[in-house]
Amino acid sequence: MNAFLEIIRPKNAVMGVIAVFIVQIVVAFFTYQILIAALVVFLIMGAGNTVNDYFDCKIDAVNKPERPIPSGRMSRNIAALYAALLFMVGVVLACYIGPVTGIIAALSSVLLLFYAYKLKKMSLIGNMSIALLTALCFIFAGVVVGNISIAAVLGFYAFLMTMAREMVKDMEDVEGDRVEGATTFPIIHGKRLTARIAAVIMLFASLTSPILYFMGFLTVLYIPVLFVAILIFLNCASSIWKDQSIESTKIVSKRLKRGMAVTFLAFILGSPFITSWIVVQFF
Repeated sequence: MNAFLEIIRPKNAVMGVIAVFIVQIVVAFFTYQILIAALVVFLIMGAGNTVNDYFDCKIDAVNKPERPIPSGRMSRNIAALYAALLFMVGVVLACYIGPVTGIIAALSSVLLLFYAYKLKKMSLIGNMSIALLTALCFIFAGVVVGNISIAAVLGFYAFLMTMAREMVKDMEDVEGDRVEGATTFPIIHGKRLTARIAAVIMLFASLTSPILYFMGFLTVLYIPVLFVAILIFLNCASSIWKDQSIESTKIVSKRLKRGMAVTFLAFILGSPFITSWIVVQFF
């Protein structure tokens, strides 16, 4: 893969784009501005991933030596310029949509910079920063389509699952983080306590997520797909509770990502707009 594409981690950035479209589908308010919003999220998330690699080149040399900077396929200076360009274009496009979206994009960019420079190494604060940024993808879209309440609820559950996954990833990256002098939660308090907290977050999010149906935000089609996601999350919680080895954390991290993808699918199929379309097409 081309280094300029790889360093922005397009798969992760696309998850943010999907979050934007999910809000539009659930709210059923269609505007061309959502396309610009999706591009803004992709650019700023890509910039955040790039600047993260800039600051983490020593950690990545231990944990992920195949990445563009530690592998020598991109210099740190080029990465910094690339990240600055992505941030700038993203914020300008967000300002075109409106002042509120411009402010959200600018604040998100600043938070991503501080995360990569300082916050990532701090116990829990770094995890919460990334979880908040994930939730902001939904809030950002909610501002664009004019319905922040639904977007905030969806963002809350995205926050919880991202928080759990970030804690699991910190467990996976303990060795490299120690080399860099990071003070992540598993380094300070140990993997076992970290695993317990991550598992509790997964359980809480899984067991309370059906409330979105009972609140009337989503239709009954949300439930069966959500059930699949809940099974994945419960399996992840059980696995990390029993085994905190690097091999286990890698597997759980990937499963959590799949579970989040299934949850996103549940949001889409459970939206009143999609449910109505399915009923018209098949019944």
